[in-house]
Amino acid sequence: MKQIAFLFAFLFVASLFIACEQDDPDVVNEEEVITTLEYTLSADGMEDVVLRFEDLDGDGGNAPTITGGTLAANTGYTGTIVLLNEQEDPAENITEEIEEEDLEHQFFFQTTVDGLSIGYTDKDANGDPLGLSTSIRTSDAGSGTLTVILRHEPDKKADGVSGGDITNAGGETDIEVSFDIDVQ
Repeated sequence: MKQIAFLFAFLFVASLFIACEQDDPDVVNEEEVITTLEYTLSADGMEDVVLRFEDLDGDGGNAPTITGGTLAANTGYTGTIVLLNEQEDPAENITEEIEEEDLEHQFFFQTTVDGLSIGYTDKDANGDPLGLSTSIRTSDAGSGTLTVILRHEPDKKADGVSGGDITNAGGETDIEVSFDIDVQ
C-alpha cells in the first residue's frame, strides 16, 4: 500500500513539473508594414524621376496613390529605393531593416516597356543581389508598366533568381507595385 501511495505522490509531483515547465518562446519576425515606396531614378543633367506608392491606411480602406513617371529615351539612370512605414510618428525607415536583413530580401523588377532594362548594383552579405540600388537603361520611346516586387526569404540560389527572374524565387511578397512609365 505504501508503494502505491508513493507512486501516486511521485506521479503527482512529476506532473506539476511538466505542467509548469516553460516552453521557449517562438521568435516571431513580424512582417514589415510598408506604407510608402519611393523609387528615385537619376540621370546626369536631368531632373530626378520619383516613382511613388503611398497607402497610409494600409490594406483595405482608401486606395493607394501611385505616381508613375516619364523617362528620357536612350538614357541611363541610377535607381534608389526607400521604404517607409508612415503609420508611425516619426515615420519608420523600413529600408534600414531591409539592409540589416539583406540575406532575407530581394527586389525583383518586371516591365512591359520595350527596351527598358534594369540591373542590380548592390549585393547582400553573400554577394547575391538585393535591389535597393539599381541601374536602368532606356532605349526608344514607348510606354508600359514597371513592377517592383520585394520578396521576403526568396531562394537566392534557385535558377535565374540572381539574374532577377522571380519565377523560382519562392518566399513571400512584402510589397508589389506597378508604375506607369512613359519613355520619350
